[in-house]
Amino acid sequence: MTNKRYFLAAGIVALSMMATGALAQNLQSVSNYSKMHSNLLAKQNRIQDQIKLEEAQRYAADLYEEVEPEPDIYTEGWESDRVNPYKESQVPNSKVINVTGYVMPVKGNYVTSHYGYRPAFGRSHKGVDLRAAMGDTVRATFSGRVRLTKYERGGFGFYVIVRHENGLETVYGHLSRFLVQPNQYVKAGQPIALSGNTGRSTGPHLHFETRFMGYAINPEAIFDFENRVTHTDKYTFNKSNYTQARNYSPGARYASVRHHSRSAKSSDKVSSRSTGKHRSAARSTYKVRKGDNLGKIAARSGMSVAQLKRINGIKGNKVQAGKVLRTR
Repeated sequence: MTNKRYFLAAGIVALSMMATGALAQNLQSVSNYSKMHSNLLAKQNRIQDQIKLEEAQRYAADLYEEVEPEPDIYTEGWESDRVNPYKESQVPNSKVINVTGYVMPVKGNYVTSHYGYRPAFGRSHKGVDLRAAMGDTVRATFSGRVRLTKYERGGFGFYVIVRHENGLETVYGHLSRFLVQPNQYVKAGQPIALSGNTGRSTGPHLHFETRFMGYAINPEAIFDFENRVTHTDKYTFNKSNYTQARNYSPGARYASVRHHSRSAKSSDKVSSRSTGKHRSAARSTYKVRKGDNLGKIAARSGMSVAQLKRINGIKGNKVQAGKVLRTR
């Protein structure tokens, strides 16, 4: 009995001590856990701030850095060493091409030889020749990637071909030195070569071509070299008119107006000769309008006032509106 009481008392004391110890442990851990929790929150805040900073930096980079185009435009015929690596079946009949963001290939604006057939050489000239001195800087016309740098003794000499983001390829020929390498990405206006007199050339100049999927477009259909601008922001390639130049300069428009005016006058003369009798009959009388006087009517009819008065029997210098006068 005594032993049972002893063990019961001991058990109660042990339970009491355990409860007191647990309570003491719980009370002691509150401040520790609070401190740990605060430290953890502080670390999380720093991580979130870092994430936000990195996102902002990536956004700024995407916004302001030059982003290269998707690589699919550099697949067709990229490895070919030919100027035209395309097949006819691949070329659409029509394509709208964005030609903004351009830079003229050389500093000059003088075309020394235009696009088209050259009787003296017995072949077609598939670009334009631009005036350039030996060693002038040649620049990429649009942003893109260099497809080819090559030497051709009987033709372009040293030449560069750049494939651009808008689908065009530009060819720069008769160079004296390359400043770029194949597969190198270049921005519009970046130096790519120095002009020269290599290949089949009669003097220092730049041979410049604009091609769409192998079709050699007349560069003067895209560029107004005289004013160093593009004619429009978009050029529509068409298989039926890609060889034709465009010229929207004031001088060209004036020349066009004069041409049409001369054509119209010539047509009037022919028509006048072929229908002279009908015209004479139609112009043989004139109905006086309000505000007319004898001087106006005579001048319009190509005669003097005295003649007009004589054939119409007019005595004074006044004429009544509505009266029909003979003018022949």
